[in-house]
Amino acid sequence: MYAVVGCTDCSSLWILEGRQESARCPGCGKTHQYGKLKKFVETEDADHAREVRASMLASRGGHADAFAAVDSFSELDSQVERPVIDDDELLESAGIDSGEAAAAGESTGTGGGSRSRKEVVLAAVEEREGATKDEVLAYATARGVPESYVERALEKLVRAGELSESGGRYRRL
Repeated sequence: MYAVVGCTDCSSLWILEGRQESARCPGCGKTHQYGKLKKFVETEDADHAREVRASMLASRGGHADAFAAVDSFSELDSQVERPVIDDDELLESAGIDSGEAAAAGESTGTGGGSRSRKEVVLAAVEEREGATKDEVLAYATARGVPESYVERALEKLVRAGELSESGGRYRRL
């Protein structure tokens, strides 16, 4: 059994499966007794419950006409299984040679992506457990990160709780 229910405090709508003693609103977090919840529909079909909730949300947002033009959830599920355009087709349609793009990604030695300055600083700390400030500076500056950025980043990462510093040594939390 599925029920589309609504919160009396924040008007959030959600679907409950089965009969429960209580339910917590995903919008505001208020706990409601199941018997006192407003049930807009009760059904054995999960797709039907999803469609009712989606229809109510679309109407509430002024998009009832657009929702009416959308296929049912079961039809949309079957459409998801259909293949989509792959990366090579996408690149070729944009006029980019996919072979050259792959070769360019491999030649950088980074696996196709680069790391941000922050990621480099964090990698320096992770690479050597209990790294000192000088070790982090050496690692990061060797990878093109300015020394002034490394010092500021270490301070900010400690304040943000991503790193801990004790006795001049840094650890990732």
